[in-house]
Amino acid sequence: MSIIQQIQDKYSKLMAVVIALALITFVVMLAFENGGSLFNNQSTTLGKINGKAVDVRAFETEIEKQEQRMQAQGFRGSASELRQQAMAMTWNQEVDKVVLNKEFNELGLTVGKKELGDLLYGEEAPDDFKQSFVDPQTGQFSGTLAKRQVNEILKKGTPEQKQEFAYYFDQMELVRLNNKLGSLLSNTVNFPKWMVEKQNADNSLISKISYVKQAYSTISDSSVKVTDDEIRAYVKKHANGFKQKESRSIAYVLFSAAPSKDDSTVSYNKSLALKAELDSTKDINNFLALQGVQNFYDGYIGQKDIQVPAKEGIFATPAGSTYGPYVDGNSYTIAKVLGTRAQPDSVTIRHILVATSQMDQQTGQPYQVRDTATAEKRMDSIRQEIAKGKSFDSLVKLTDDQGSAATNGVYENVASGRMVHEFNDFIFGNPVGAKGVVKTQFGYHYIEILSSKGSNTGYKVAYVPVTIDASRETDAAATNAATQFSGNSTTQKRFVDNTDKLFKEKGISKQFATDIEPTGYQIMGIGESREFVKQIYKAKLGDVLSPERVGDNYVVATVTEVFEKGTQTADKARMMVEPVLRNIKKAAIIEKNVGAITTLEAASAKMLNAPIEVADSLRMSYGSPALMGENKVIGASFNVANKGKVVNKIIPGNSGAFVIRVDNVSSIPNPSANVAEQRKMMYEQFKMRGGGNFASALREAADVKDYRSKFY
Repeated sequence: MSIIQQIQDKYSKLMAVVIALALITFVVMLAFENGGSLFNNQSTTLGKINGKAVDVRAFETEIEKQEQRMQAQGFRGSASELRQQAMAMTWNQEVDKVVLNKEFNELGLTVGKKELGDLLYGEEAPDDFKQSFVDPQTGQFSGTLAKRQVNEILKKGTPEQKQEFAYYFDQMELVRLNNKLGSLLSNTVNFPKWMVEKQNADNSLISKISYVKQAYSTISDSSVKVTDDEIRAYVKKHANGFKQKESRSIAYVLFSAAPSKDDSTVSYNKSLALKAELDSTKDINNFLALQGVQNFYDGYIGQKDIQVPAKEGIFATPAGSTYGPYVDGNSYTIAKVLGTRAQPDSVTIRHILVATSQMDQQTGQPYQVRDTATAEKRMDSIRQEIAKGKSFDSLVKLTDDQGSAATNGVYENVASGRMVHEFNDFIFGNPVGAKGVVKTQFGYHYIEILSSKGSNTGYKVAYVPVTIDASRETDAAATNAATQFSGNSTTQKRFVDNTDKLFKEKGISKQFATDIEPTGYQIMGIGESREFVKQIYKAKLGDVLSPERVGDNYVVATVTEVFEKGTQTADKARMMVEPVLRNIKKAAIIEKNVGAITTLEAASAKMLNAPIEVADSLRMSYGSPALMGENKVIGASFNVANKGKVVNKIIPGNSGAFVIRVDNVSSIPNPSANVAEQRKMMYEQFKMRGGGNFASALREAADVKDYRSKFY
């Protein structure tokens, strides 16, 4: 006990220090792993741009706004695609905002309130802005009207509307600042007189050469070895050409969980049962609601405008009867023909809208502009004025429909199914000359049918789809197969061995996916799965991942490559660099075989009796078909010091090694060359490009740390 006590007394302080240091190291490492926070769930730094932190909460708000804008503009992708594209756009905007604002501030570039007003309400207003604010009386953009309506929205509009206008103003300001910076750069560029004169002199030269070429293909690749050290040295010397983003590659196999033939039969029988119910139902709207059908178009559409599978069978079905089931995508669909009628192919109408609601052009969401009673009273006044003989043209200025305000309320050659169903049924169900008031979700429309074209049969059809889903048994079979394969493939070697066996036994082949980035959400050949990408980045090189459900498949994958951001490794660069270095070595072998160069004939004898060829009328800017891409040869042919001589060194080209004799170099006068005009044209071309791609260069030079993959 005394010995133990002595050890404890002697080393207790030292052990306390060691333990404390270990704890500090652990905490610091944890902080770095979590993007600068000691606890992952407390970190709100999404990234850093030139040292400025991007907060994840503010970023999330901007993503949601971007999603709304994209939806309003007609985005047609999946929810996942919408999310990921909105995130990427928002991130790029954050980078641009920080990187460009730094330049704007340092240069003192600003956009004043009056200047912004001129941009929005002046003659050079953006096209989308012009389309939104058209004077009904003139059919032209009205800056005064736009300013009045915008101010009204900024005072009394919804918070969402105000936010969207603030975003729009910010974007306009950013565009203006970019233009100013581009103009500043454009106005500082110079194309020196001596440089243009030198270009003209070079372009006037013409040369003729004789040459001998030994193709690199005459030396076998196997006789020339390129080491990793040589590749690394080449990559280091040309580092800018071998930059790489952080990415990973995988090998994978897919186990299908798609619906089986039996599953398809179940869905088919279900649709048959629904067909009997649909045939006998008296309340079609209630029936569709019970089946979850939300996009029923309760109007007549001409057969030329109906684009669904099996439409010919539907057209042959009597009104009141049901057709199907037929396959439409991943569903069996039944279609009940509710009615048919004769109608034109298209109609031209004019109308006046008294709106109860309108669509916000930025968010795509409806907002109320007046109550129903007020709208009905106003429409009744318009109808009475027209009945008393007042002209339509004098009243159309009252319309709330900006889409037709510029055409005095006229819509030409409207096809069926394009308008809301109440509007559609009036204009296609009444003769030319008919007038009337129709109420829709947007308000009250006074409509006059001006003309029609063609003849057609209109159909009102209710569609009920039954999705073809995989059964539990189908899913379980795929899960078991994937789990069993994964359990037997715990190492990369076993994964490879088992994939070979799997192909022989079941025909399931191993596939590959490369360049998977940390923020990626879609993998070529597999589909959309942000979660699967995250699992790939949690794994280490050589790890075999647990089965992951992606779409209709279970995926088992192994990480085959891990690339960090920076310069490519020798393995990554080998495919590109090895042929270059191999050709350099082959050129050295040929040079050694040729020895001292005296004449083309002597060189030809030592270069496998390659023929002596002639290239005439060579220009500095281009060679000849036989010398395409051989810039070193072209350059040597214009060296005046070589005129009349055989160049005494091998020229290593792209396709082979060359020995050349410069037979002649002469100059052809170019009387049309006007240096002053050329300099002016070069300046104007540069100016048209906005001062070059300065924004891209600034982004490239920025210090950007992206932690998005830790949050999303």
